[in-house]
Parts: sequence; structure tokens; C-alpha cells
Amino acid sequence: MASKSKKETPLMKQYNGIKTRYPDALLLFRVGDFYETFGADAEKAAEILDIVLTKRNNGGDQTALAGFPHHALNTYLPKLVKAGQRVAICDQLEDPKQTKTIVKRGVTELVTPGVSLSDDLLQAKANNFLAAVHLGRTRVGVAFLDISTGEFLVAEAGREGADKWLQNFAPKEVLVSKNQRIAFREAFPTGYHTFFLDDWVFQEDYARETITSHFKTTNLKGFGVDTLQEGILAAGAILHYLGETQHRQLGHIRALKRLASDDYVWMDRFTSDNLELFRTRNGQGVPLLEVMDRTRSPMGGRMLRRWLALPLKHLEPIRRRHEAVSHFMELPEELSRAQQHLKRMGDLERLIAKVAAGKIGPRETVYLKNSLEAMMPVKSSLSGCGTEALETLAGRMDPCEPLRERIKAMLVEEAPAQVGKGTTIAPGFSEELDELRGLAHSGKDYLDQMLERESQRTGIPSLKISSNNVFGYYIEVRNTHKDKVPEEWIRKQTLVNAERYITEELKDYEGRILGAEERILELEQQLFSQLLVWMQEYIAPVQENAHALAELDCLCGFASLAVERGYSAPRMTDGTDLDIRQGRHPVIEQQLPAGEAYIPNDLWLDREGQQIIMITGPNMSGKSAILRQTALICLMAQVGSFVPAQEATLGLVDKIFTRVGASDNISLGESTFMVEMNEAASILNNLSSRSLILLDEIGRGTSTYDGISIAWAIAEYLHEHPDRPKTLFATHYHELNEMAARFPRIKNYNVAVQELKDKVLFLRTLEAGGSQHSFGIHVARMAGMPQQVVLKAQKILKKLEQSHSADQLTDGLKQAQDEMQLSFFQLDDPLLEQIRDEILDLNIDTLTPVEALMKLNEIKRLLSSKKQANSSS
Repeated sequence: MASKSKKETPLMKQYNGIKTRYPDALLLFRVGDFYETFGADAEKAAEILDIVLTKRNNGGDQTALAGFPHHALNTYLPKLVKAGQRVAICDQLEDPKQTKTIVKRGVTELVTPGVSLSDDLLQAKANNFLAAVHLGRTRVGVAFLDISTGEFLVAEAGREGADKWLQNFAPKEVLVSKNQRIAFREAFPTGYHTFFLDDWVFQEDYARETITSHFKTTNLKGFGVDTLQEGILAAGAILHYLGETQHRQLGHIRALKRLASDDYVWMDRFTSDNLELFRTRNGQGVPLLEVMDRTRSPMGGRMLRRWLALPLKHLEPIRRRHEAVSHFMELPEELSRAQQHLKRMGDLERLIAKVAAGKIGPRETVYLKNSLEAMMPVKSSLSGCGTEALETLAGRMDPCEPLRERIKAMLVEEAPAQVGKGTTIAPGFSEELDELRGLAHSGKDYLDQMLERESQRTGIPSLKISSNNVFGYYIEVRNTHKDKVPEEWIRKQTLVNAERYITEELKDYEGRILGAEERILELEQQLFSQLLVWMQEYIAPVQENAHALAELDCLCGFASLAVERGYSAPRMTDGTDLDIRQGRHPVIEQQLPAGEAYIPNDLWLDREGQQIIMITGPNMSGKSAILRQTALICLMAQVGSFVPAQEATLGLVDKIFTRVGASDNISLGESTFMVEMNEAASILNNLSSRSLILLDEIGRGTSTYDGISIAWAIAEYLHEHPDRPKTLFATHYHELNEMAARFPRIKNYNVAVQELKDKVLFLRTLEAGGSQHSFGIHVARMAGMPQQVVLKAQKILKKLEQSHSADQLTDGLKQAQDEMQLSFFQLDDPLLEQIRDEILDLNIDTLTPVEALMKLNEIKRLLSSKKQANSSS
């Protein structure tokens, strides 16, 4: 090793020393006008960036080398980070002209997928969250930070709850303790981009000290998170990581907010995927977010995504949002004006974050000022509008007048992106700066006077003064007049037809001009830096303005959507009934071809008479669309939007569960049926009295008899459960229609079809009564199945219907249940023995209270049934 180190050039020795401190990062090493990568980093960079990979001689060894011009950093850096690389940017920390030894270098920023302030790496309408997760014995701590906005959130939950938070916030990077690497991947198999920290980072004392040190508090009680032990470990790890990535100017991270699951509708990860809120399952079509988004600002777009992930479940805040939407619908001109102003605004949230980090340029600072000025007419119009929710928003908007006036007085309106790339400080702000500019810009007049004076003195009529980068300023004399050149002029260059000279006066002038230009740049940088320091005190009010404007943008967007699509205001109640008249699917409706109308449907659900609707009908008839639209209407209403229905009276929903469609998870060894059963089990174990449950084709992934048996048992469980959750149960097993005769709160409905001679016409209308046919062969014919296959299928179907008719299958289910009942109730002593055996077979240790009540209810119902049978006989 010692002999190898002697071979290293000084540059490579410096590089290897820095690389040792950042072994997990791809190191961009500034060398002159280029960022270079070496060795394995070079091979990665060349592949990701599609740049040339070469070799460098390192004291006799050949080292892989790949680089790009330093001014192209904003082009190449996003590609590296989006490819999942952590990138350490190593800059020259001194002017190479000022040192005779190797230039001092150091890492000035470490950019990772979850930590970036660069617009090139961020999506305007999506947060860029960094998360940390710590698995405790019974609870999981999760924390989220978007450094580009300053949002810092923490929660503590069970594993399923933590999974929900991770899915809702979709972090770009997750921090985990090294000793929990395996446990994390087992608990959260979804492929998150992870980075593993040393175990000591997740120590409680260190975490609390890190957080209180940042916020300059003595404890965490003021944030309401003091008892979240696992959550504090996660939040502390995030702040530690920011320090490790050279992000230390964090004045915009002003609070740690607790995420309270009690405030929002519960939707597990299956439901969010099944309802296609943020992405479609097959990559085709559009998600609900895209359909609903009518926001005009990046801030509003991010807030809409948050609202959709976390629908409210308390009546008052929902009603306030609906009142605001109604206000704008009644005053379309006011809506239009508000949206025009919102469209003119920059991303206040991210602009003020750049101020805090010292990474904002003059042009963006002017943009921040203009955004605040665009807010003023909005604040004025809402202040006396008569709608309490909007007046409250207006009250939260701080005019920040001193900030606006200071920027207006200090910066030119057409300021450059960076200091030194043009005029930054406005004329009249600095007397010294104005004098220097006068000197620098008055040069033409001075040179014209010098030229005229020297021409008269020497008698040379055609003198010319110019400058270049090599010789600076010079006087050019044609050869025909060179004999008139004074002796004190110093010749600098000979051309074919002329000579070039300098004079003491010209050299003095050049020095003063260059000195003025350097001083102008130095002074502009100094004044702009002072402005950024002064602006720090406005971080909090500007952030509050951003939040208020984002809410306003969402509400204006809801009003625009309602006007455009003909949505109506839902009537929200604290009851549990759902009454939807002429409801429509918001996504399908918008995707229909021009001129084709969506066929609406009525739907009623309650917990007393119509708790479970069993929907039968053939595939392609629209069963799934009716299920989804019901959930989406409830969700949109509780987000604060109007809904795609003629009218809707909706009791608050606290949980939405779906089991829709089929999907494999082959990478985890789970079949379609296993995934289906996992989702169904999650529903049955977490339901509540205000839950809305959507079940689509339960039992389809196994044999027909197994499938019907499972579907029947699940429907019966939901009916008998003491919470009586409202349920839509779509199935192609029309045999389940029999359940309506046995269970009073199960009602049969079907999606109507019209049978023609050789085909089926789908009417897409929900009507009372069960369907007696599945029409699978009709659908196969419509899909273009070869005629020979269709005819063969029809023959087989007839044979099956003769040997295993639907009536026989239903009778078989009845008989199986009757036999089970009879097995409990033999005569006298045998009856008691049978009941005793049944109870002894129960595993009390694993029986939940709800299951015990249901078992007791089942025995009671069987006793009642037997009693009725005896009395009737």
C-alpha cells in the first residue's frame, strides 16, 4: 500500500482523501473548468450521462476518467440524482491564481434523491420528501421533511399505519438504521430508495438534542410530539442527515408538526392504488389527481395532492371548504380574477426556502417580491367578501410591505439570475456604486477626448483606440504615420499595415476601469448578501402567505372543476347514511369520447335496512365503475370538493376500504389469490361503523365452489358484524343473490343488460334485483373469440347447467348450512354434548371480542331458527 501511495499524483492524493469521507456518494471533483469523476464513479457517470470514458495516468497507473464542463452542472446533476445516485459536489475553495501549490478543495454540497433545492431536480406540483423510519417493539416512528419547502412532519403508528404514511407522502429517499435493514425491507416491501445510517444516530438522547438544538427550545412539548419516542428518533435522524449532506442553513424549517391519523380518512395502500388517486395501475388513462387539478400555482398543486391523500373526517372544516367553493361558483368574475393573480405568482414556499439557505439569486428575489404584490388584490377582495372561510384566509395573508419596498428599492426589475451576470443593484441605492458605474461607463467619452487630444498633438489624423484580452487598451497607428509616433509611446504589437502602442495615461485609465468593474462586482455581491440576511426575518410570514394562497388555489380549483363538469354541493351530515342521486365516475366521465354521456346511477346505503348491496351482472357491464365512483364521490366531498352527482347527502366516512381487481406480487411469492385474501383480511380486521367497503369479485382467484364459499362467508361476516359497515359487493357469482332472502340488510341489485339475438347490450344502469346470468360467453364473442371456441363453450355450459345448476348450487349452500345447524341440535343430551364440543374447539387465546360476539350471535340465530322450525312443525 505504501509504494502505491507514492505513485499517486498530488491531485489524485487529494481526490482519494476526499472520496474516503464520502464513500457512498459519486464525487464530482472540480478541476479547472470541468467536474471530473474517477475510477468506479467515472464508469457510473459515463453510463448514466452518456459521456466519454477515458483513462488518466496516475503515477504510472491507468485510472478511469469522465467529466463535463462546470457550467453544465445543472444539466448533468439531475440525471445522476434521478438515477438514484448521491452526488458530492467538490469545488475549488480558493482562486488557483492565488496559490503556488495544489488548489484547496472541499465538498460544498451533497445532493441526494431526498435532499435538493435545485429546480432542475424538483417537480413543481409535487413535494420532494426525505423520510426516516425507526421500528420499535410495537410502534413505528416515521418523519418526513421537504427541504425545498421547510415542511417537517412526524408520526407514530403500527406497521400498517406507518405503511399508509409512507405511501401517502411517497418519499424520494428513506433513512433507516443499519441494524434494521432487513426488518425494514420485510415490513415495507415496496421499493423505496433507502440509505442506511449508523445505529448510534437513532439514540433518544442524541435525537432530542439534535431537534431541540435546531429549534432552540429546551424540550419538544410545544410541538405536541414529546411522547412520540420512536417518531423523535426518526425526526432526529433527518436533521442529522441534513448536517451530513452539508445543509446547515435551515431557518425555513420552523416547526415539527405531528401527523394525527384521527384527523383524516383512513385508506390503506391497497385502497389508494385501487382507486387510482395518484397513478393508474396499468400505466394507461389518468389518475383522479390529474382530473381534479385546476390549480394555478405550484404551491396549490402540492397542497391538492396532500388533501387528496388525507381527506378530512371532521364536519366543520369540510363545510368551510364547501362554503368557499360555493362563494366562487356564485361569483365567477371574482373566481377568474383570483386565478389570474394566482397564475402570476411564483413558488413562494420554495423561493423563501432558498432565501433561508442562501441559494436564491437576484432574479428569483424580484420574482418573490412580484408574487407578494400579486397577492395584495386577492387579499383585498377576500377581506370583506362575506364568506367566513375566505375572510379567514385573507386575514392570514401578511402584506410584507417592508420586504416588498426594500427589494423594489434595491434590485433592478430585470435583475440577472446571478450576481455578476448583469446589473443587480438599482441606480440610486448606493452612492459609491453609482460613482463606480459612472467611471466604468463614461469610458467612451474619456477615450474620445484622449484620441482627439493625441491626434492634434502628434498630427496623426487616423488614430484608433481599442482593447483586447491580451494587451488590454492600445492605440493603433497606420504604417504611413508611424514616423510621427512620440518616443514615450511603448510599442506592443506589429501588424501588417499598422503598429499598436500603449501610453502611461492609457495604462492608468485601464487600471482605474478594471478596478472599478471589480469593485462594482464586489459591492453588488456584498449588498445582495446583506439583503438576504435582512430577509431572514420574513421567512415565517412568507411561508404563511404561501400556505394560505395554496389553500385558496385548491378551493378556486374546486370551483372551476365544479363549473366545468357540472358538479353539485354535497350535503354533509354526522350520520352514516349515503344517498347519491345520479352519481357519475369523475375520471371515466372526463375520458369519454366527445358527445358520449356517462350514464349516472342512484345509490343508497345505511346501517339499518340496506347495509350491503350485492351487485351482480356480467363483466364489462360497469359494476367496478359504480363501486369506485361511490368511494370517489365520498372522498372528493371530504376533501372539500363538489361531487359528480345531481345531489348527494353523505354521512361522514372515517375509513374507505377496497378490494378491486386482480394483481400479482410475484416478487414476494404472492399469487393473485394471496394478494386478494391479504387485502380482504386487512378490511375485515380494521373496519368501523363509519367504514365504506368496496368488494369486487371476491373469491375469483380460486375454484368456483371455493370462491363462492369465501364470498358468502365474507358477506355474512360483514352483515353480522356489530359495526354494520356499509358495503358494496360486486360479484359475478349470481348464486350469492340467495343471501338477500336470508340476511335482512343485504339487498340485491344488478347492472342492467339487454339480451339481443346474438349479443348483449350493456345499459350500465343499476337496478333492484339480482342477475341470473353471467353472460361470459357473450362477452367472449364481443371480444372477437373464434366462432369455433364460442360454440364449444356454449355446449359445455349447457351440460354444466344440467348437472350443476345454479339452483342446485344454492340448494347445496342451504343444505350445508342446515346440516351445520342440525349438528348443533340433536335431541336433549346429544344436543348439549354437541354445543359443548363446539365451544371446546374454540381457541379463546386468538378469539377477538368481535368474533366472540359474532359466534354468540350465530348460536342465537341458529337456536331461533330451530325454535321456529319446531313451532311450525
